[in-house]
Amino acid sequence: MKYLIFLLPFLFSNTWAGNQNIKKPKLVVGIVVDQMRYDYLYKYWDKYQEGGFKRLLNKGYSFENTHYNYTPTYTGPGHAAIYSGTSPHVNGIVGNNWFDRNEKRVVYVTEDNSVQSVGGSEKAGQMSPKYLMSTTITDELEMNTQKRAKVVGIALKDRGAILPAGHAADAAYWFDGKTGNFISSSFYVNDLPQWVKNFNDKKLPDSYLNQTWNTLLPIEKYTESTADDVSWEILFKGKEKPTFPYNLAELRKNTDFGLVSKTPFGSTLTLEFALAALENENMGKDAICDFLALSFSSPDYIGHQFGPDAIEVQDNYLRLDLELKRLFDYLDKNVGKNDYLVFLTADHGGMNTIGYLKDHKIKSGNFEQKRFENELNIVLNKEFGEEKWIESMENQQIYLNHELIKAKNIDVEKMSKSIIKFSQHFDGVYRVLTSEEIMNNHFETPIVKRVQNGFYNKRSGDISLILNPGWFDGGENHKGGTTHGSGFAYDTHIPLVFMGAGIKPGKNIEYSEIIDIAPTIAHILKIMEPSGNTGKILEFE
Repeated sequence: MKYLIFLLPFLFSNTWAGNQNIKKPKLVVGIVVDQMRYDYLYKYWDKYQEGGFKRLLNKGYSFENTHYNYTPTYTGPGHAAIYSGTSPHVNGIVGNNWFDRNEKRVVYVTEDNSVQSVGGSEKAGQMSPKYLMSTTITDELEMNTQKRAKVVGIALKDRGAILPAGHAADAAYWFDGKTGNFISSSFYVNDLPQWVKNFNDKKLPDSYLNQTWNTLLPIEKYTESTADDVSWEILFKGKEKPTFPYNLAELRKNTDFGLVSKTPFGSTLTLEFALAALENENMGKDAICDFLALSFSSPDYIGHQFGPDAIEVQDNYLRLDLELKRLFDYLDKNVGKNDYLVFLTADHGGMNTIGYLKDHKIKSGNFEQKRFENELNIVLNKEFGEEKWIESMENQQIYLNHELIKAKNIDVEKMSKSIIKFSQHFDGVYRVLTSEEIMNNHFETPIVKRVQNGFYNKRSGDISLILNPGWFDGGENHKGGTTHGSGFAYDTHIPLVFMGAGIKPGKNIEYSEIIDIAPTIAHILKIMEPSGNTGKILEFE
């Protein structure tokens, strides 16, 4: 026993040696790249320039085996998990959308008709974090400093700005495709600050959409990608082939300012706004730590349209690399190299397109949800009578009509068994779980455990489907592109790199989870972790 007592202080001091070197920063910048797979850090390495991704990996500390520990891996849940330090089973953000049993409709993750749009079109601005059941690390910073800290969330997508900013933020700003402006809601501000109005007056989306999107490098140098013209890419409306160059002035005739989000110029616009926020809000200028929650949404739009192996996606990352360099250079000059802390991660990954996988003789497929629902209805109607037994299907989850089942005195367990029997033989379905199984069991298999971590009883469905690897629900009219949402590595394995504030360069290949970011930041800032936190503090060895 005396030897154990002697060893404990030694073990403890070594475990935390790396963390002790980290300095409390004046500014934290959380960077979320929407739909960035882990392999993008290295896939395009030879084409990255100095100062962006290369600086992060050469000067920062990379947790190389970081995964999402739940499904579905979507944008809303991803941003919520990063900043709340917990999964949907605690923070309640079970999808970008889910079926609300009380309102009898599908709700959107940040919708809130009790607030008003500030600076933009009505529906685009009626948003807030009201569905988020936990505090965020940004909330905790605001409470710890009695709101003397400055906390700002920025993204093109509302959910990418709001969920990281949290409840107590000074502001969250997102892009309104109808007006071409960055906007907010009355949940945060009653009027846009003058600097935001001045920024919007520059009409930057107009100037970007009068340009042509061509490759940054000569197109023959994009050897990490497929040919420019392949059948599994989705066309821009008004273009006959998915090929460079893209005449944006011509393409914008078929849409609104939202087109900029589907190009790398969306990231440029986001960064310009972020730099304006840092400057005008005087972030990182005093001893009280501020927090900029910055999300780049455009990579997701581009990834969905073209798939992970497209030249368009590679070009997007080569250009984002330059934007990161601009950001780091600004922070070096205006905050100080060791006075800010940056972390970069992603809200989810993305699957290779069905066409690309089949081209490589790899099994893949498209889950046809409408056909599934229609055929399941036939089975249920035959066994239990002609009724609308299914109220909705969202996130590969079936919501049963509880009121009808009770009124008809139907045995729910019997109906569930019928659904399972049908579902497990449907094309692309790997496994089927009932809500009772999810709530009453402790699963160890990672794929099933992730479903459990993503389950919140008041918002999740009665039956959860797990699709086979390489399958996704692209709808009956699937024409190409890709998606995400599964619990497999291509959707869960994302980058996580910390840089600045005395962090020494290094890498760690031990398994870590996305929910570990918030408690790690809390440890560095010496504040409380978020209220629902289930993550652990990461060690910088």
